[in-house]
Amino acid sequence: MKKLVLVLVVGLVSFASHKAVAQFEKGNSLLNLGIGVNSYYSGGIPIGASYEYGVTDDISVGVGVDYLSYRYNFGSSRYGFNILYLGARGSYHFNRLFKLDVEELDIYGGAQLGYRSFSWKDDFSGAGDTYASGVFFGIHVGTRYYFKPNIGAFLELGAGGSGNARLGVAFKF
Repeated sequence: MKKLVLVLVVGLVSFASHKAVAQFEKGNSLLNLGIGVNSYYSGGIPIGASYEYGVTDDISVGVGVDYLSYRYNFGSSRYGFNILYLGARGSYHFNRLFKLDVEELDIYGGAQLGYRSFSWKDDFSGAGDTYASGVFFGIHVGTRYYFKPNIGAFLELGAGGSGNARLGVAFKF
């Protein structure tokens, strides 16, 4: 047991003493293009994009957009909806704080504030509805792994659009 504790302590001290790698820096532009791997709504595949600019070595700000459209039949009637999320977002990049020594990895988390437009239409009533449109607040956590210096993949979790998980391609320029 003492050996296990010693190994853990030495490992933590070694991990904490590594110099942080500047995977994200002030002036970086980040672009994520992705699809939702699930949806809060009854169907469809969300698509989305986000752009952020590094205002400090740890903080980025930008915009995000998320879109979902779905049509389905119920008996002899057709139903459908369109959802658009558009908002401002900000992220904190944790590599320096966590002293991560993995140059290809960017771990981040943040929040979004914007407008959600939800429209619903069916053949039964023939009318559209703007149910649940309005201001939204969302949070996100994510990671980017760069296979090349400026191209990689990302996974983002959180409530910032029509789904709570997104997977896609990441660009840094």
